[in-house]
Amino acid sequence: MSDVNGVTRRAGLRTAGVAAVTLPLFTTASASVLRGRGRRLEVMSFNLRFAGTTGPNSWAARRPVMRELLRREAPTVIGTQEGLYQQLRDIDFDLGARYDWIGTGRAGGSRDEFMAVFYDTRRLAPAEYDHFWLSDTPEVVGSNTWGGSTIRMVTWVRFRDLRDGEREFYLLNTHLDSGNQDARLRSVPLIARRMAGLDPDLPLLTTGDFNAPAHGSAVYDAMLGTGLVDTWDAAAERGAPYGTFHGYRPLVPGGDRIDWILATPGVTVRRARVNTFSRDGQFPSDHLPVQASLTLR
Repeated sequence: MSDVNGVTRRAGLRTAGVAAVTLPLFTTASASVLRGRGRRLEVMSFNLRFAGTTGPNSWAARRPVMRELLRREAPTVIGTQEGLYQQLRDIDFDLGARYDWIGTGRAGGSRDEFMAVFYDTRRLAPAEYDHFWLSDTPEVVGSNTWGGSTIRMVTWVRFRDLRDGEREFYLLNTHLDSGNQDARLRSVPLIARRMAGLDPDLPLLTTGDFNAPAHGSAVYDAMLGTGLVDTWDAAAERGAPYGTFHGYRPLVPGGDRIDWILATPGVTVRRARVNTFSRDGQFPSDHLPVQASLTLR
């Protein structure tokens, strides 16, 4: 397990090993009924919008709405983008003791935005994690060599599923450049090479804000060209489609879905949706989270 620059999993590091979780015993009949439900992962990708003090959408105004949304949905795992260190600690506190997180600042340590991954510790345990930067020098912290508008990176985790026989899967979380199409496109082959270096026998999920619309964009086509499938398209049921970036303006039905959850083939997706939760007109972020309820092969 690699910790490249000292800020991962809350303020202080712990080892990746997690004590075994003792689960209640079920009868054969009840286990059969619950097997499918128990194996299902509730996955979320959420651009948090970095914390700021400017109203009316300051972090102080948004935090209670974010807390309510996340507690209501209780995802198994969340790939987040744009979170700042103290903001992530706030979310960690609001989620409660059952959750933990992995991440590092894209400029190193606690500096700049994180691609943090939150997870339910009752269900998942990290076995390995690392970070790399979307540049010609992916091991160099904070590197940005493709003319991108800012530093971009990937955080990935190999999880053990404590409720599914300790089976493992990967989650990669990223945020592609917002201002440079070339930088976005050059990110895809690097991500593909890194995925190819992981255990090919394990399922893989990719969450992120790709700053490109699903369907009809070169970045989307390139990501699917790596062999991944869009959980939105693969879902047996889908909620109403919305543009996932709204900028605190009225929502756009059928708008561009620039936030995606992708997966290796064989994943069974029961439902996918764009979550439009707000309270008293206040949204938790300038993006809508995307969610998928799925079972790994």
